[in-house]
Amino acid sequence: MLKLYVGPLSLFSRKVEIALREKGIAYEREFVAFTQERGYEPKHPAVLAHNPKHQVPVLIDGDLALFDSTVILEYLDELCPEPPLYPATPQDRVRCRLLELDADEILFAPVRNLLFRTEPPHADAHTHAARVAAGKAAEGAISARFAELDARLRHDDFFCGALSVADIGLFMTVLFIQRLGGPKLDSHANLARWYRGLLARPAFSQAAAEIAAADRELSPALAAG
Repeated sequence: MLKLYVGPLSLFSRKVEIALREKGIAYEREFVAFTQERGYEPKHPAVLAHNPKHQVPVLIDGDLALFDSTVILEYLDELCPEPPLYPATPQDRVRCRLLELDADEILFAPVRNLLFRTEPPHADAHTHAARVAAGKAAEGAISARFAELDARLRHDDFFCGALSVADIGLFMTVLFIQRLGGPKLDSHANLARWYRGLLARPAFSQAAAEIAAADRELSPALAAG
């Protein structure tokens, strides 16, 4: 059986779990240690051994160890081709990969400036004020990207014709934006409809529910905010 090392609030771990559940692949899950104060310290020995970046997710399949959510998703699609999570043609597949890259590195880039909201206010007032200002600026960048994604969806249920890794990646980043009090989807009807549709799928709703439960335990600052 596959073994997956995950973090309770790891966006990239949840991407892999959604794919595993959508494909109906059995796996064993092990959570690594995490607190807001220390992050992922001490590092889990399996993560240290198998990922030179020392990050989750890490997937073990027999004597094969994989890291990086994108690499793992591609492996899962080859390991279990049905249902596919990449489109059929080379052109559509590369569009799908670019959208996943968008989720992980373009849309998520300003989200990093919202992560301070999971922590208590910084003891230094100037530092806290700078973080708040950076968060507000990030919200503007996120809203602009939401508008572009909304236009791209038009009336489609998915970004690449059928459910794909593009939807998984973008869903998780949008979920984190909502979790961190970022821009709402109210003024982006297509994107909001797409998000609701994915939340109705068990694999996605479970990921969202487990993150909310982890936040209740690990991120009191979100509840307080």
